[in-house]
Formats: sequence, structure tokens, C-alpha cells
Amino acid sequence: MSSSLTLVPSVPPQRSAFAAALHALLLDLRPILSTLRRHKIAAGLIVLEVALTCAIVTNALHLIQTRVDALQTDSGLAEAEIAVLQLRDSRPQPPERVAAVVGENLARLRALPGLKSVTVANQIAYGNNSNNSGVTLEPDSKGQRVSASQYASDEHMLATFGLRLLEGRNFTAEEVLDSFKAFSTPEPKIGQVIINKLMAERLFPGQSAVGKTVYIFGRSPSTIIGVVDTLTPTQLHRARGDGGGAAMILPLRGGGSYVIRAEAGQLDAQIKAVTAALESADTSRVVTQARPLTEMRAQFYAQDRAMAWLMGGVCLALLLVTAMGIVGLASFWVQQRTRMIGTRRALGATEGQIRRYFQVENLLLTTTGIVIGMAGAVALGQVLMQSYEVPRLPWAYLPAGAVSLWLLGQVAVWVPARRAARLAPVAALRS
Repeated sequence: MSSSLTLVPSVPPQRSAFAAALHALLLDLRPILSTLRRHKIAAGLIVLEVALTCAIVTNALHLIQTRVDALQTDSGLAEAEIAVLQLRDSRPQPPERVAAVVGENLARLRALPGLKSVTVANQIAYGNNSNNSGVTLEPDSKGQRVSASQYASDEHMLATFGLRLLEGRNFTAEEVLDSFKAFSTPEPKIGQVIINKLMAERLFPGQSAVGKTVYIFGRSPSTIIGVVDTLTPTQLHRARGDGGGAAMILPLRGGGSYVIRAEAGQLDAQIKAVTAALESADTSRVVTQARPLTEMRAQFYAQDRAMAWLMGGVCLALLLVTAMGIVGLASFWVQQRTRMIGTRRALGATEGQIRRYFQVENLLLTTTGIVIGMAGAVALGQVLMQSYEVPRLPWAYLPAGAVSLWLLGQVAVWVPARRAARLAPVAALRS
């Protein structure tokens, strides 16, 4: 006697559970779509609201991130230890005497106890001045050209600013020139220059820049004697733009701001001491401004900080309005469908099935709004990029915004859906 064995393939429990959930979802879709067709205006308003929120919030978050990146920009300076002083003389010195007077003032200040270093620079980060020059590898501005922020100071600038020398050396006192005399000729001759790392990589990729020759003013060559790690333009947004961030230091002494460096806890006391020393040397002199660099940074980024908070408030307001709209519409539809809910409960529908009905309905509306909103977000991003020089909207913001709005929709509809699911069948049918 022979027997045969028939093998019946088993369905994995996980797959069967998923299939059951998918089947239940498909069963809910027909009545949901039928209901939405009867309430086109209300459904369209929710879709429009979600789309606008998606488009605006996505770009607003991108703007916030650009502002946060700006606030975190590293200037490369020992900011907590630096203060900047502006000196005004009621009896202005003739141009040929400026460098000598500045040298006398610096000698007097360097004799004060407690100061780490003092210098005079033509510009500093977060200040109002912005000096720039074109730099080439060939004379007469031929060949590759790099626009660099031009600092002018003496051999004490690196120590005062807190700059880190990566390679090469600093200026010597003998190499520092009188700025007025240097520029009194048609073709200034600046023998040495120190550049920042970014400029070195741009001019000499993969090579050491020390010892190389560059041309800043006509046919007069300048030799690179050192490379510092981080030295940014005074307007730091140039360091974040395309092609920005190159900077160099020329060994020149002339007019500018007095920059002091002291221990962070002693900075205020040193500002008072330096102010007194400068004004007591000549009664015609007045220190018009004496501010810690941290205070200048705070003022420089005040607009960025305010914009970030404003955009954050806009995002929260839009999300709140959208959530309230979803809650209001869902609550209204629960009231309108009370008899339908009672009928489904009487026919055996569970609380979970009733909740799922409203959640799926919300998911359809928010998904439609998100798809439209993503297209709007890309279009709005293009407008901002072309009109206001905002960086291109990263694609990562689109799925992040979609997920956020999906979660927002599900959370907002949860309370009305839960209330609908808890309706007693008898009470619902009597209403």
C-alpha cells in the first residue's frame, strides 16, 4: 500500500498579519474616497493648508539652518581675550607722520602690565572695514586671480589675534613698512606676505606655499613666508560664499584700530588702562570706541539671530494652525458621521477599526498636500536662491518635512478618532 504526502506551503505569521492589515486598509479606502468626494471643499482646504505649510516650513527650516551655521562660524581669533579701540585725534597727524605716531603709541601700550599683546590693524572681524585685493601668480594681474581680504599690521598681529602659524615664519620688525611710504609709489613693493590656509590651497593645491611668489600690486613680487590656519574676511559671510574666504597679511604699519589681547577675566580692566594711556599722552586724542570682540560678534550676528527666531516662530505658528485645522475638520466629520459610526460598530467593527478609518483618511489628505507642498518648496527655494542669494535647498529637507507633517497629521487626528471609536453603537444610532 502506497501513500502520498502533500506539502502545503505555510504562510509566515508576519506576512499574513501584514496581508490582513493591507486587506483591511483597502476595504476602508472605498468609503473614505466616497466621503471625500462629497466633502470636496473641506478636504481641499486641508490639502491646501498642508501644502502651504510644507512649502513654507521646509524653506524656513533651511533658512534657520543657514543662520545657525553663520552663528557658528569660526573667526580663528581668540575672541574672549581681544578688545578693539578706535582713536580719534582732534588735530589729525599728516599722513607721513601716522606710522611714527602709531609706533610711539604701541610702545607706550606694550609697557603696560597685564597685556599679552598689542597691535594696530587696518581691519578685524566684525568691524566696519573691508579691504580686499586681487592676487595672481603672474605679474600685471595675469593668470589665475584670487580675491583676498587684505590685512595690514606688524609682527605682533599673529600673537594679538591668536592666529596659529601652520608653516613658515612671522614677520620681523625690520620687514614692517610705513604704509604711507609704501603706497606713495605707483607700484608698491611689499616683499613678504602671510596667507591663510584656504588661500594657500587655492593657489598651490597639494604643495607648500611657503617660498612661493605672488603678485598683489602690478609687477612687484611678494614672497609667501608663512601660512596661518584660520583667518577670515571681516565680513564673515564672504568666507561661506563660493570662492570667498581667502585672506592675507601685509607687513604695514599705518592707521587703523588698536587691538589688545589680555586674559579673558581682565579684559575690561585693560580696556580702561589702555584708554587712559592713549588719552593721557595727548589731550587732543579721544578713544571713541572700546569694545570686547565678543560684544562686536554679538552685534554683528544680531540680525541673523533675530531672523532665526522669527523663522522658528513662523514654523511653529504654521504647524499649530495646520494641526488645529486637522483637529477641527476631524471633529466636524465625527459629528457628521455619527450614525455611520454606530452602524459600523453594530455590524462588529472594533474601536481600532474606527480609529484606523479616520487615520487613513487623514493620511490620504496629508499625503496629497505633501506632494503638492514639495513641488512648492522646490519652486520657492529657487526663488529665494535667485533673488536673495540663499543656498540651494538641500533635498534632505523634503523627506524630513514630509515625515514631520505625516506625524503631525496622525497626532492631530488621534483625539477625534479616539472619541469616534468610543461612541456606543446604540447612542450613535439614536443620534
